[in-house]
Amino acid sequence: MASLGNRTADLLIIGGGIHGCSAALHAAMRGLEVVVFEKDTVARHASGVNAGGVRKLGRHVAEIPLSLHSMSIWRRIADLLDDDCGFQPSPQIKVAETAGELETLRGRVAELNGLGYTHEQILDRQTMRTYLPAVAEHCVGAVASLDDGFAQPYQTTFAFQRKAQQMGVRVLEHTPVERVSRSGKDWTVHAAGQEFIGRFILNCAGAWGGEIARQIGDHAPIRAYAPMMIVTERLRPFCTAVVGAAGRPLSFKQMPNGTVVIGGGRPGVPEPANNRTHMQMSELRHSAQTAMDIFPVMRGAQIIRSWAGIEGLMPDGIPVIGPAAHAPGAFHAFGFSAHGFQLGPGVGDIMAELIATGSTQAPIKPFSIERFPQDPTRAQKELS
Repeated sequence: MASLGNRTADLLIIGGGIHGCSAALHAAMRGLEVVVFEKDTVARHASGVNAGGVRKLGRHVAEIPLSLHSMSIWRRIADLLDDDCGFQPSPQIKVAETAGELETLRGRVAELNGLGYTHEQILDRQTMRTYLPAVAEHCVGAVASLDDGFAQPYQTTFAFQRKAQQMGVRVLEHTPVERVSRSGKDWTVHAAGQEFIGRFILNCAGAWGGEIARQIGDHAPIRAYAPMMIVTERLRPFCTAVVGAAGRPLSFKQMPNGTVVIGGGRPGVPEPANNRTHMQMSELRHSAQTAMDIFPVMRGAQIIRSWAGIEGLMPDGIPVIGPAAHAPGAFHAFGFSAHGFQLGPGVGDIMAELIATGSTQAPIKPFSIERFPQDPTRAQKELS
């Protein structure tokens, strides 16, 4: 569509996580020439170190249409990427430990049903135990989305990268973006001492997305966040669902090899300026205790490794998706607040449609960067 050249493309994408690679593939499928800039390596940060949950369960209401669209892609992910991404359909279940928690879950399901969504359902105590026979006796019920699942984060993001490259996308790793500027209708990305020109620019920079937004002329009050994960030794098979807790942070699943992956909201300390994170063992202990409380079989299990990634967290807990506020040709998809993995395939498709055609029927207005205070003159100031 645009003029060809080593440093010229239709679309310049900043960030080589699942959202950047998914948008790149879908844009290439729509005939756009694409360059992806990744300051480290593809999937180095949140896209490679998350829990791999593929869930519709528990979504913010505004995210549900996007999640449903993404799920339709997950179900044919092997056909799209020539790689199954380790995707395994599996129930996602959030356990209530008290009657009050179960009542709150009933209210949630009633609200969704009133909006026409039926993917979440209440499981009474007996039904819950048919899915979770090892759950603790004190648990009284659950809410579930029975046709969700989980996948391998690295494998999935690499599969998007590989297929995008097969479609002609150039992925430039170890290429940090130094500056973004605009000349006429074109955008320039200054990286690795060179200038790359594109008609469109897409900010998929994760925890670093706020700085790219600032250079575009927008304001996003993002902060870095470091969700921690635990992996245990191999245990006998006892759980085939992905499990959360209604009253406290938990993400819990047993992998096919018997290891158990535990996460769910206990943060470490991020250092985005130097790509490092620090574990907080006192917080990690809470995650381990919650797992043992919900599944007593976990008592005595040995932790074999743990880690924390770097993710972007928005103050309202939902991402920034859509056009820049006052800079034509610039777009955002970042700040997924530790639950963006499942959305990756669908949001990439939506962003490609929006950029290639100028519009989308997807309901992305709630995710506009304009929900945060913006200075209409800022774009000109930042880009001058």
